[in-house]
Amino acid sequence: MWINNQSSLDDFILLGFSDLSHLDPQLDSPMYFFVSNLSFLDLCYTTSTVPQMLVNLRGPEKTISYGGCVAQLYIFLALGSTECILLAIMAFDRYAAICKPLHYPVIMNHRRCIHMAAGTWISGFANSLVQSTLTVVAPRCGQRVLDHFFCEVPALLKLACIDIRVNEMELNVLGALLLLVPLTLILGTYVFIAQAVMRICSAESRWKAFNTCASHLLVVSLFYFTAISMYVQPPSSYSHDRGKTMALFYGIVTPTLNPFVYTLRNKDVKAALRRSLTKEFWIKTR
Repeated sequence: MWINNQSSLDDFILLGFSDLSHLDPQLDSPMYFFVSNLSFLDLCYTTSTVPQMLVNLRGPEKTISYGGCVAQLYIFLALGSTECILLAIMAFDRYAAICKPLHYPVIMNHRRCIHMAAGTWISGFANSLVQSTLTVVAPRCGQRVLDHFFCEVPALLKLACIDIRVNEMELNVLGALLLLVPLTLILGTYVFIAQAVMRICSAESRWKAFNTCASHLLVVSLFYFTAISMYVQPPSSYSHDRGKTMALFYGIVTPTLNPFVYTLRNKDVKAALRRSLTKEFWIKTR
């Protein structure tokens, strides 16, 4: 391995994960492809708000620049919008796996999975562009005190000094489309999944099929309950204390818990982790 001539000989070279040449074969499936997207999304989700929150907790000065506030609003909304659609796609993946097992490799082929994931991210960021613009264009007449720990739509609209009923209506329509439509699709998908599972003769197979969906259902419940309570309501009825509590859950607590939910409840992930640790142990003891 060569060292750049401009680098100091005292510098360290970080190899990162370059020694991991491939993923565990059992985790090379559409379900885990979307889980990896969700994990990356959740990592970005918390990163968009937590650093600024920690800075504000450090001392009495609790400020964020206008540009920083707009960027935080756009990124947070984009990631939240993406998660809404991604959870619906993950439900469809479970439907295809359980209800159409023979056609599953064709339905969820690698190219289609990439297109679905790309469409999800593009849709989320496009929706955020519209909602962020509708939020920041409302004049605030010099009001600067935001009773929240990050820049969010309902809290920012509370500062507006004009009639925001049009903004509220537009944002409620977008929020309902983005939250209620995917949630309806998810619930409808699980109706078909439940019917298919009940037709399985073996109790062990029924439990296995149910267990593959349990983690996703738990994540959906945690995310949608708090998000709907925030975004499918008029900002004029927004309660600061309740708003901050709900935002804390769907913006920080839920994304933090998601990796644990999918890891601790998933036999494949735990088995892959055991194999990885065992392999590492034998390499070191040789």
